[in-house]
Amino acid sequence: MGKVLRQSTEALYKQVALVLDEARNRVLQTVNSTMVLAYWEIGRLIVEHEQKGKARAGYGEFLIKGLSERLAADFGKGFTSRNLWYIRNFYLAFPKVNALRSQLSWTHYRLLLKVENNEARGFYEAESVNSRWSSRELDRQINSVLFERLALSKDKKHVLKMAKEGQVVDEPKDLVKDPYVLEFLNIKEGAGFLEKDLEKSLISKLQKFLLELGRGFSFVARQKRITVDGDHFYIDLVFYNYLLKCFVLIDLKVGKLAHGDIGQMDFYMRYFEKEEKKPGDNPTIGLILCSDKNSTMVKYTILSESKRMFASKYKLYLPSRQELKRELQDTR
Repeated sequence: MGKVLRQSTEALYKQVALVLDEARNRVLQTVNSTMVLAYWEIGRLIVEHEQKGKARAGYGEFLIKGLSERLAADFGKGFTSRNLWYIRNFYLAFPKVNALRSQLSWTHYRLLLKVENNEARGFYEAESVNSRWSSRELDRQINSVLFERLALSKDKKHVLKMAKEGQVVDEPKDLVKDPYVLEFLNIKEGAGFLEKDLEKSLISKLQKFLLELGRGFSFVARQKRITVDGDHFYIDLVFYNYLLKCFVLIDLKVGKLAHGDIGQMDFYMRYFEKEEKKPGDNPTIGLILCSDKNSTMVKYTILSESKRMFASKYKLYLPSRQELKRELQDTR
């Protein structure tokens, strides 16, 4: 009897806890949304007062300083001059209140203000909502120049679409970045690690790796064994992308991309097409992740024409924005 009562109580507790958690999340979202709207309104008032006194030199600085002193005294330390400048710039960057995203917190918008390019800012705003990025994840994606990496092979029309909708996944190449940034693995360059070490680290940080892979990925297997005529072969990582409805095979390479790596991936993809793909699945995608892409090898192999097999570099550290942009320009 006692055991049955405990089980019944446990079941009831889980249901009640779920209700409370959902209510708490709704309250937090409401509070965040209310604060964002309040800061937007404060920003509007500041800008309008600035415009009235624009003939006087330094009026903006004078206004912010005086307002900060009064607000800090009455409402707390959150209204420093620095924060008021953020609030002012928030209104200037997002002048339409009905365009604000209720899912995003003030911290999200503070981070978005760092993005100077309007198209990139629109992308990060939309993708934060679509992929439910935390503010920490948003910060990481901005610092890793995700927009520029995704936009590398896109035409202007596609880039503008990304700015409005976030990451657009219409075809295999839309999933691929070059380079991939894997700084979260905490592996030092030149540390003498092996491919199996790289794979093990990626699996141990799978959630962060999925964030770097992008939208629509779900993990299927590691070291997926396939057998042909009694010989066993192993695919490093297998994912399924539910947006494109296809398997994505990833082979990891430490060092320079070689012709044999390309032939091996071609074999894996052909096997999946015949043995693993289910009715309704789209053609399998193959991605070779290597520390040195070897552009000459790409030029004279199937990679130069394939729409389903790709090779990308990976970096084990988070480069500066300037360094990444230089590399993207060189790739282009």
